Amino acid sequence: MSTGKQANQETTRLPKEFVDRLTTPFMRFLHIESAGGAILLFFTVAALVLSNSPLADAFEHVWEIKAGLHFGSFEFARSLREWINDCLMTLFFFLVALELKRELVLGELNKPRMAALSIAAALGGMIVPAAIYLALQSGQPSQHGWGTVMATDTAFVIGCLALLGSRIPQSLRVFMLSLAIVDDIGAILVVAIGYSSDIAWWPLSIATLGLVIIRAMAMLGFRGFPLYFLVGMVIWLAVDASGIHATITGVMLGLMTPARRWVSDERLYAILGQVIAHPASNEGSGDTKDRQTLQMAEIAARETLSPVERLEIALHPWVGFVIMPLFAFANAGLPLAFSDFGSSLTMAIFLGFVLGKPIGILLFSWLAVRSHIGILPEELSWRLLLGGSLLAGIGFTMALFIANMAFSDNLIDNAKMGIFLASIFSAVAGLSLLTWSPARLKTP
Repeated sequence: MSTGKQANQETTRLPKEFVDRLTTPFMRFLHIESAGGAILLFFTVAALVLSNSPLADAFEHVWEIKAGLHFGSFEFARSLREWINDCLMTLFFFLVALELKRELVLGELNKPRMAALSIAAALGGMIVPAAIYLALQSGQPSQHGWGTVMATDTAFVIGCLALLGSRIPQSLRVFMLSLAIVDDIGAILVVAIGYSSDIAWWPLSIATLGLVIIRAMAMLGFRGFPLYFLVGMVIWLAVDASGIHATITGVMLGLMTPARRWVSDERLYAILGQVIAHPASNEGSGDTKDRQTLQMAEIAARETLSPVERLEIALHPWVGFVIMPLFAFANAGLPLAFSDFGSSLTMAIFLGFVLGKPIGILLFSWLAVRSHIGILPEELSWRLLLGGSLLAGIGFTMALFIANMAFSDNLIDNAKMGIFLASIFSAVAGLSLLTWSPARLKTP
């Protein structure tokens, strides 16, 4: 009797393979919030060490290697660093847009006043740092780099919050994640508007047509990702040829991805209830009623998750553990020189992040609450908000991304130095304040 019961329990589970012994612990590792930030930090330090070692020239040369397609006089090639910054980062922004879409439709941001607080804070965290930077660099060759101080590094900020554990309320994590997502979207819009070259309109019209096709496909019920991927590639190529930075494609496609699921739980259970076990004497696997029902059940089980959720699950490990560390490894290299510490550009970026971020976030949050546009969660105090706004000064990844487009070769090292110093200071200051802040301090 017990043997039969045990056999029945085994048949209700998926069969196990040897690879499951390897992938199951790895998947648990992927769910640790701070893991992405830790890996990003490792590759950042590795890039800094290599850039200040005897291998510095060889390390830099690797990223300048050209790769691409050549057909006669036609050439579509870029350096490895450019492929990472222009192509792979599109997937990063696609994931950011997916997360924003999910939050707006299914998450905390579907509450208008909660969304208003995060959006207002993100706007303040972009406008005030840029204003401070421009005030300090007005009339200088580096004034065009104002977009560098507008971004917040999501991975490092969430990683820092994960270190605090139960010392901080969950509402602060939700607020900072929402702020960072809106911040990243704002940053890519800054790139598209402020750091794009002369616009060619005919490729842009092709990209627009591609977006219309994507929308039409969704309305007609096309559900296969490969076809969307092919159209997305055409859109990326068209946007790239138009002179607008191609990473904006990721944002547009992410925001267009449906966040509503196709199959409800009730329909799924009804379909599963029709599943008929294959007879023991089954001689083949033809197009039988049992097989059709099982295939329908497979589709129904998959479609109980929305496209946004399925794509997030598939892309997040690749973005967090491959693309972002690779970006840091390719871009974080900096020959350390004491002369860079006193540069006016370095100080402008440092002050933009360290002062501009907390001032902007707190000021615009206060204005949103005061005007009753936004609402501050009960357990989220202004002191906790100050600690989070200090952490928002960790610009790093996005700041490096924009700096590479904004500054010439003779200024980029000074800019990187400001980004590094500001990120280190903001992390230490934010963690110190939040460590000593009561986890349940009420709003005054």
